[in-house]
Amino acid sequence: QVQLVESGGGLVQAGGSLRLSCAASGRTFSNYRMGWFRQAPGKEREFVASISRIGSSTTYADSVKGRFTISRDNAKNVLYLQMNSLKSGDTALYYCAAYNTVTTTVDYWGQGTQVTVSS
Repeated sequence: QVQLVESGGGLVQAGGSLRLSCAASGRTFSNYRMGWFRQAPGKEREFVASISRIGSSTTYADSVKGRFTISRDNAKNVLYLQMNSLKSGDTALYYCAAYNTVTTTVDYWGQGTQVTVSS
């Protein structure tokens, strides 16, 4: 089992920045590709960004490319999402996720942290 706890969400004005953190415990954090997802009210959960086990490779949704940066600290078992130039469309509940070590499915989810961007 992997336990994931997000933090760092809040209310921010459009154009502002936030940094989300996800603290992992349980199994070895560096064994897992990690990701961030988000879900806005009335919408399906969508992919935001992912990072490889050692942080050498990252992928982003087109909607956040150039504004968000995913990173990880395997020594501290923490995943980050730096969000800059925030827009009202970024308002959502943000989830941390750990991918299955073999497939591309998500095995573990955090409980989510709310990000609200005011225009």
